[in-house]
Amino acid sequence: MPLPPLPGRPRLGRPPLLPLLLLLLLVGPARPISFQLPGKARKCLREEIHRDTLVTGEYEITAPPGSSSGPSANLKITDSAGHILYAKEDATKGKFAFTTEDYDMFEACFESKLPVGTGRMPDQLVTLDMKHGVEAKNYEEIAKVEKLKPLEVELRRLEDLSESIVNDFAYMKKREEEMRDTNESTNTRVLYFSIFSMCCLIGLATWQVFYLRRFFKAKKLIE
Repeated sequence: MPLPPLPGRPRLGRPPLLPLLLLLLLVGPARPISFQLPGKARKCLREEIHRDTLVTGEYEITAPPGSSSGPSANLKITDSAGHILYAKEDATKGKFAFTTEDYDMFEACFESKLPVGTGRMPDQLVTLDMKHGVEAKNYEEIAKVEKLKPLEVELRRLEDLSESIVNDFAYMKKREEEMRDTNESTNTRVLYFSIFSMCCLIGLATWQVFYLRRFFKAKKLIE
């Protein structure tokens, strides 16, 4: 007969939520990326993103100090197939947003239109803040539309973040299974090729023995 739980002692069977919440809170937001863009140069940033994922971004291009003209650069965002998801000529400052249709490698390229010149031309400063998944969602707008309290908004964010982590682990597991299947298939092919090579070598050695035996008999070296 099982004993009843003692008073004041927590029941077992359900994991504590505090470590999970602390783990989710440690995942901080992504920071903007800044880099120098020389004249007539082209720099690209690549990132792999899952399918059906919202991607948002803000960019700002600052003219070099002492420049008489303003910033001049083109921005283009494409996938691995070359499809243009966002393009802007003479980009200075703006925002973009799109939703991925499949897991792919996405590329954001900045191309400077400033001339190189004979002397040392100062570089333009490019700042890019690109977010996807949970980071790209505007929870303030969600709270206004659904009339959520601050605690409910934070719980919604944690729920979305935990779902994103679970999806990442599921994708990693799927990739691991695909790699394991590929390794097993490769090992099977190598085994069959090794068996075929052994059969060829054995057949060649047997043919050489019979050929040399006939040769020596024809020369009357052996009976």
